[in-house]
Amino acid sequence: MHMDGNKIPQATAKRLPLYYRHLNNLHQQGKQRISSKELSEAVKVDSATIRKDFSYFGELGRKGYGYDIQHLIQFFRKALDQDEVSKVALVGVGNLGTALLHYNFIKNNNTKVELAFDTKKNLIGTEIGDVPIYASDRLKEVLKEKDIRVVILTVPAQVAQDVTDELVEAGVEGILNFTPSRLTVPDTVRVHHIDLSVELQSLIYFLKKG
Repeated sequence: MHMDGNKIPQATAKRLPLYYRHLNNLHQQGKQRISSKELSEAVKVDSATIRKDFSYFGELGRKGYGYDIQHLIQFFRKALDQDEVSKVALVGVGNLGTALLHYNFIKNNNTKVELAFDTKKNLIGTEIGDVPIYASDRLKEVLKEKDIRVVILTVPAQVAQDVTDELVEAGVEGILNFTPSRLTVPDTVRVHHIDLSVELQSLIYFLKKG
């Protein structure tokens, strides 16, 4: 009973984590069965939609019996695991960039740093932590070719905005910004700033206040 990820409509795929979370809670409370009506009331999705969603996974329920919670959980876990891996690129292989490449995010199976970019000749064409390093002047070409939409930015502050402009042109939608620069991006791009010194100061401030 294998499941082809492509066959599941996106709307259904988006609801799976919702079902999964709720069913998991019920399972932990020792409940073994649930009807589509009960599930519908709990997750605020109408029962016809739920039945249609579940139908993509083959025969999961029996008339008058409802759904076996443990069985559903196993199915959804498989489905959610098959969720495509989010491919990420890292730009700027300095001290912090190198550390992040060694760390790679593979511990969470759905995120992987696929490749990195740098201007340093001695790095280009090598690998760090299994991640190949490309020349920065190929940034737009490679990101488009590999269809990468999320980038970790660890470049020197003075080039951060220029690099960001290139990322935007390459179709990047999300930037994790480790530089102290405040980046200007269009509304279609989301930036998360990670400023370690600010986080540390704020931690110390709250400790002192406490």
